[in-house]
Amino acid sequence: MNAAMIHPSAIIEAGAQLGENVAVGAYSIIGEHVEIGDHTIIGPHVVISGRTRIGCDNHIYQFCSLGEAPQDKKHGGEPTRLEIGDRNTIREFCTFNLGTALDAGVTRMGNDNWIMAYVHIAHDCQVGSRTIFANNAQLAGHVHIGDWAILGGFTGVHQFCRIGAHAMTAAASVVLQDVPPFVMAAGNSASPFGINAEGLKRRGFSPEALLVLKRAYRTLYKSGLMLEEARARLEEDAVAHPEIQPLLDFLAISKRGIIR
Repeated sequence: MNAAMIHPSAIIEAGAQLGENVAVGAYSIIGEHVEIGDHTIIGPHVVISGRTRIGCDNHIYQFCSLGEAPQDKKHGGEPTRLEIGDRNTIREFCTFNLGTALDAGVTRMGNDNWIMAYVHIAHDCQVGSRTIFANNAQLAGHVHIGDWAILGGFTGVHQFCRIGAHAMTAAASVVLQDVPPFVMAAGNSASPFGINAEGLKRRGFSPEALLVLKRAYRTLYKSGLMLEEARARLEEDAVAHPEIQPLLDFLAISKRGIIR
């Protein structure tokens, strides 16, 4: 740890582990069970508590609270965790809570995420990599977010919901059921509005793959088939078009049902 990178007013409790070239801003507090990887920047007035592990090359802006106790009345002070990967940007006033003993015991975020101001990630959420959460996106407990998902500003996600990889929600969406991979959703409560075609193009999906996914969307949402019938049709199509398989995998684990 380079002591010159720690502001004199910051409080680093005994037991905290800071990597090489970690910067900690004025009046920030780092708790005794916290681990912070190399080259991570902690802005001023940040509180990082609990059993929190943060990877390398992250930038955490001022007034964030990470690793505080879950907002769950059933939590009894068990030694649960918060884990954050590498190269994440976490903007002002974000709050990420620890997990609970009634779930996996860990709230987790992957790598290369872009988290804007005032985002809340509640206990036991599992967030993938390369996601974008716009201002004031709010996750209730036990929510799972897939890689490359984008949440519009003021999106609210109900507890235990899943949002699949490459999905996207519009601003002020209220997600009460699962949003399958590749799907755009909007509204209160959120409804499907086609495939996230522009986002998939930017990520290198071929025109042929996009056509396959658009056909799969029509099967799921526009064919008039019941959900189980649509799944059976998609399973047949996936034999020749493996691009559909992530959609089928998602449907297989959905517990709250998908937006329809």
